Amino acid sequence: MVHRPCRSLWLLALAGLLWPLASVAQDDDSTWPAPIQALEKQGLTVHERFEAPAGLTGYAGSVQGREVAVYVTEDGQHAIVGTLLDAQGNDLSAKPLARLVGGPQDAALWQQLEESTWIADGDDNAERVLYTFTDPNCPYCHKFFEQTRPWVEAGKVQLRHIMVGVLKQDSPQKAIALLAADDPSQALREHQQGDEIVLLDKLPRDKEDALLANNQLMSSLGLNATPSTFYHSGENDRLSITQGAPAKEELMKMMGSPKP
Repeated sequence: MVHRPCRSLWLLALAGLLWPLASVAQDDDSTWPAPIQALEKQGLTVHERFEAPAGLTGYAGSVQGREVAVYVTEDGQHAIVGTLLDAQGNDLSAKPLARLVGGPQDAALWQQLEESTWIADGDDNAERVLYTFTDPNCPYCHKFFEQTRPWVEAGKVQLRHIMVGVLKQDSPQKAIALLAADDPSQALREHQQGDEIVLLDKLPRDKEDALLANNQLMSSLGLNATPSTFYHSGENDRLSITQGAPAKEELMKMMGSPKP
């Protein structure tokens, strides 16, 4: 039987961008309290338990990849879904969720991005790396390329362009031509600087397969716009995503520093 998440869990799942990730290792103890088992039937995935105050036991869970904290009362008969705060208003749920759910999921997603087929833009020794889905016909990808020049040229940031072909009929041919170039990085720079891409008479099968895999990865992550850029930011060094060409303040956040 396929169970539908209850409304509260479903709303939590829809609160932000969702993407399917490799599963996180769950606690070996499968004898969860009855309220936790009931939530599992409604769509909750339980990853691990953690200590909580006031006689509560915390459970780090997720709904379609979205982090959820659940607290079970001391008698084991009742569960509270949500954020636990202390007397000073501090969030007691964020760190356990980041450690037990979000961090491993971010690592799994980052590995997926690393294993995709991408074109490097910038120094291999740059202190900061971003992955961005790029279509050769995307004007916002061109704008983002221009926006990032100060950081890339200063050696501070390397962009890794995961090439896709989704916007126009000739996008796949153009993306494959860039991937198959003798120097893909130079070919991408020349294209972004205004040079026309010379399409290939015969498309290399391995590059066709690579482009298809990139397109499927983009789709599996629920993305429908280019550029879509993943980067580390904020407390606990969590992954963030920006779709489209960012505004000035967001750009600096993505780049990790003020404009050089």
